[in-house]
Amino acid sequence: MTMADDPNLAPEASEVGPTIGIAEILRRIPHRYPFLLVDRCEDYRPYTSIIGVKNVTFNEPFFTGHFPENPVMPGVLIVEALAQSGAVMMSKSLDADVTGKTILFMTLDNVRFRLPVRPGDVLRMPVKVLRARSEIFKFRGEAFVDGKLAAEAEWAAIVVENKA
Repeated sequence: MTMADDPNLAPEASEVGPTIGIAEILRRIPHRYPFLLVDRCEDYRPYTSIIGVKNVTFNEPFFTGHFPENPVMPGVLIVEALAQSGAVMMSKSLDADVTGKTILFMTLDNVRFRLPVRPGDVLRMPVKVLRARSEIFKFRGEAFVDGKLAAEAEWAAIVVENKA
């Protein structure tokens, strides 16, 4: 069963959480072009879940080498997009002051790639918190294209102080 099949993650229209636009994403995580892989987030629920959205275009820098005649988004970047979606939710839930701090991967488990992601696709990435303790979160996320599961993963992240 995927998270899309979970009735607890399929809210009624009146229960849908707020959308987080690009301006707030840029305030919440330090990633910038060409490594920012989330365009907006939807249905934010503190300490619980979020849906990241990535509009995949042919202009992405990785498509020039992966692969020019058959462009496919690298799987590790799909996982990174999932993680960035989780980092936005984590930062907002903790109301973290991101100046001087960064959210980093701790673990990555149960990664599966199901479908290639290509230019023109829209990745919808529901991310759910499995556990949250202080500044450490454990997540499960899935990436969908046109309602079909493209990738899935579990990971943990931590908030750390930047070194000078």
